[in-house]
Amino acid sequence: MSDTLIVDKKGHIAVITMNNPPANTWTVSSLNQLVSMIEALNQDEQIYSLVLKSSNEKFFCAGADLNLFADSDRTIARDMARSFGKAFEALSQFRGVSIAAINGWAMGGGLEVALACDLRVAEEHVQMALPEAKVGLLPCAGGTQNLTMLVGEGWAKRMILCGERVTAPKALDIGLIEEMVPTGKSLERAMEMAEQVGEQSPKAVAACKQLIQSNRTRHWNQGYMLERELFVDLFHTQDQKEGVNAFLSKRKAEWKNR
Repeated sequence: MSDTLIVDKKGHIAVITMNNPPANTWTVSSLNQLVSMIEALNQDEQIYSLVLKSSNEKFFCAGADLNLFADSDRTIARDMARSFGKAFEALSQFRGVSIAAINGWAMGGGLEVALACDLRVAEEHVQMALPEAKVGLLPCAGGTQNLTMLVGEGWAKRMILCGERVTAPKALDIGLIEEMVPTGKSLERAMEMAEQVGEQSPKAVAACKQLIQSNRTRHWNQGYMLERELFVDLFHTQDQKEGVNAFLSKRKAEWKNR
């Protein structure tokens, strides 16, 4: 496996490090590797959450290498779009909670991979943008859809149609990120949040995440019905019994993810 992505497991947390200097650009190989990593983590019952970080102090991720598109080869464009979509959709559908620790510039596909995560923590100096239209392209890895769902149509249009770059304070203000932290503290805070996830039942978290994200494609009434169904389904799990009885016994629950 290439070392452009490195996975390290720390207790119930998987840390994926983007490691493709100088700007952590994505390739078909690294995107396929991300899919394989997510699939493996989904099968690991000991992993409850995932933190995505950068090995680079300046860049979280700069997206795709534009040299790939210099010859206007539609075959390359199609392959890259398909690979981006498959990879970031896999990340979005990770059964646990994914947290982006944004420590540097997040541009294009670099912001899109953060948008595919459940939560985003950014350092105060960070800037974010989807500048694809400046070079005759468009965000093809979920950017137009995920950004709009997070910040609304107005700010999505400002960032994509006007090419507006946002600072971390502005990103916090418009709901693009969930938390802003001092420089050098994004990983620490993301890990703290991942530890908080570990205090919940992983089976319950997976069901709750499914319900929250189902709102993107289902009518509210369908979501209400699914909510009740998944509530009852949890009674097939060991963790449901463990959680309730641990609470009643005033002790900490010991989750099995089963």
